[in-house]
Amino acid sequence: MDRALFHAARGRGRTSPNPLVGAVVVSPDGVIVGTGYHERAGEPHAEVRALAEAGARARGATLYCTLEPCCHHGRTGPCVTRIVETGVARVVASVEDPNPLVRGEGFAFLRAHGVHVDVGLGAERAIDLNQPFFTMMREHRPFVILKAATSMDGRIAESPGRRTQLSSAPANRHVHCFRAEVDAIGVGSGTVLIDDPELTARGVYREHPLSRVVFDRSLRTPPSARLHSTGVASPVIIVTTAEAASRADLRKPLEDAGAEIEVARDGTFRAALERLAARDIGSLMLEGGAALHCAAWDEGLVDFVSLYVTPHVLGTAGVELLPGRSFSTSALHNRVVAPLGPDVLIEGYVHRPC
Repeated sequence: MDRALFHAARGRGRTSPNPLVGAVVVSPDGVIVGTGYHERAGEPHAEVRALAEAGARARGATLYCTLEPCCHHGRTGPCVTRIVETGVARVVASVEDPNPLVRGEGFAFLRAHGVHVDVGLGAERAIDLNQPFFTMMREHRPFVILKAATSMDGRIAESPGRRTQLSSAPANRHVHCFRAEVDAIGVGSGTVLIDDPELTARGVYREHPLSRVVFDRSLRTPPSARLHSTGVASPVIIVTTAEAASRADLRKPLEDAGAEIEVARDGTFRAALERLAARDIGSLMLEGGAALHCAAWDEGLVDFVSLYVTPHVLGTAGVELLPGRSFSTSALHNRVVAPLGPDVLIEGYVHRPC
């Protein structure tokens, strides 16, 4: 299962909206005869790749897979049928697939056709690997990552409305690698007005376009903003209110610049996330500013926190991260603390992964 999980992780940043899945076929005498992982959405699943590599040696074998094999027709056929046809005797899976089209039915099909099924080996790691997929299936919204660079005293800017560069080059490289794995980056309109960012993944390979999302209740994003200049390669999505979207004088210049306008039905952050989920955006990195971070936090919609703590001290005039809210990095689950040059990365789950 360790090897299956290793192979599953090789699909990072490439399989969305599908999950990361790895599979290993072990012959009756204990020899690994096939391995595979899901490489891209629409292409063969991990189990099918592993079974194809095993060939006739799959008969009587044990198939280790990190997620319940599928039992429905999508862009590919059901894996369970292929498993039965090849004569696999036993399936060891990490977790049940939360997709309503599967959700235990794959296991039931295998058992009904004489395949012995065991579930739970490597479950914690498999769940951790697929938090965006699990969140989409269970909550119908993207997995939300709150990302910020802060000073030692918990500030994200020297003062309101002032652009402040805090993180070091090693931390910035880490950020771009992280960006290469998520489906979208999100910022508030204030961040666009102050920083005018491009919101791209630079210096790293990315297979799919990275969506850039601006949460803008009043459509004050300038049509001249730099992020529009790369809209052909990476979509720019502006989520706004029905009232603002009804104003052609605000909407049309942005659409002419290449932006796509989405309307959040009631103006809440959850409603905005639902619009993104409808676009198959399964993971969203929120990069600021403070108002957007607070909105997501107040609605209980932050799943993971990634903080780059720098050696700067900005003082009481600085803008706090989540001011007045109960937040402590010590409360994060599966917390990781790692040095990045002069900075320190602190990250973990807000709620225990399940």
